[in-house]
Amino acid sequence: MLDRHLLLAVHDVTPAHAAQLDRVFALLAEFDVKQVALLVVPDWHGDWPLAQAGAFTDRLRALRNDGAEVLLHGLRHDEEGSQRTMTQHVRAWGRTAGEAEFLSLSPSEASRRVDDGLAMLAAERLDPVGFVPPAWFHGEGLGEVLTARGFRVTEDAWSVIDLASGRRLRAPAVQWSARTQWRAAAGVAIAATRVPLERLRYLLRLVIHPPDIDVPMLADSVRRSLEALLRDRRPVSYLDVIAA
Repeated sequence: MLDRHLLLAVHDVTPAHAAQLDRVFALLAEFDVKQVALLVVPDWHGDWPLAQAGAFTDRLRALRNDGAEVLLHGLRHDEEGSQRTMTQHVRAWGRTAGEAEFLSLSPSEASRRVDDGLAMLAAERLDPVGFVPPAWFHGEGLGEVLTARGFRVTEDAWSVIDLASGRRLRAPAVQWSARTQWRAAAGVAIAATRVPLERLRYLLRLVIHPPDIDVPMLADSVRRSLEALLRDRRPVSYLDVIAA
């Protein structure tokens, strides 16, 4: 059984964020963290296909070969071409600004985007172990789509989900938001409170988004959270979690 372990995940891994990601990976290297989940977006906003970013994908393969895991994180991440219902607007209120790609997709369109994303990762020799929908939102039936395509794991805002068994492992996520100044300040305050409070929980997720590193108070909060958590936690992989 896992005991006081840490899932470290870097979301929105795309060449659009290459400069910021270099700084995120440098920060993780300071702590000698190699076991990290890379949530890769194959074609960020339809403008950044991995096939046109050879040096970037070389870096991802090097990180994967050194211990990182790759997870598919949507196809393009944004909601371009989608229309939310009022219920979906309420459901996502305050949690994402048009970046919940799978929130309002039909089952057939969700399946198509999963397949397209898989094909783009396969072309770059980046085989994913799991799928995480952007902003953790999706419609009905996605679990069946993922299982049929051989994915091992997915997650929502509160749990890691073993797709083979349907088992949910409670693992709250500490994360930040650089979208506005007040959200950034709130994220710092929440992290400062939650990291000590969650210390006795056997599994905790720490989520880093590339823009976090550009906001000094967020970058400092990420660093302090890593320092606190890595004192007595070992980073683990998603496959470690579902195998435990």
